[in-house]
Amino acid sequence: MAELTAGQVQALIRAGVPMAEDIDLRIDRLEADLAVARVPFHGKLVRPGGTLSGPTIMSLADAAMYAVVLGRLGRVEMAVTANLNINFLARPKPLDLIAEARILRLSRRQAVCEVQLYSQGEEGELVAHVTGTYALPQ
Repeated sequence: MAELTAGQVQALIRAGVPMAEDIDLRIDRLEADLAVARVPFHGKLVRPGGTLSGPTIMSLADAAMYAVVLGRLGRVEMAVTANLNINFLARPKPLDLIAEARILRLSRRQAVCEVQLYSQGEEGELVAHVTGTYALPQ
């Protein structure tokens, strides 16, 4: 399959998942088994207390997993989330939220991924840790 660029994957996700436009999802980098995605901090994404909402954090993690799968396999838009487990570890700062997604194992039927999320410039302090599985179309 043809390799996709970060910009192509971002366009595919934004076209197929309209909510990605709402949170201004960006794919910053794409490598063989790594995708770096971000959601710019915006007041419409916060919860009471002024921190990013859980649904925003989960959405970014899921989109980052989707991005790394698309980046590795090409146009497999029908790949779907089969499992997502998230551990919220720290309160995100009022900065862009960054997600680094990696493929841990890839088979014909599924991709097992890991995502580390942190506030921009705060790589040493994880906001959340995610593991997930994408079911791949046959």
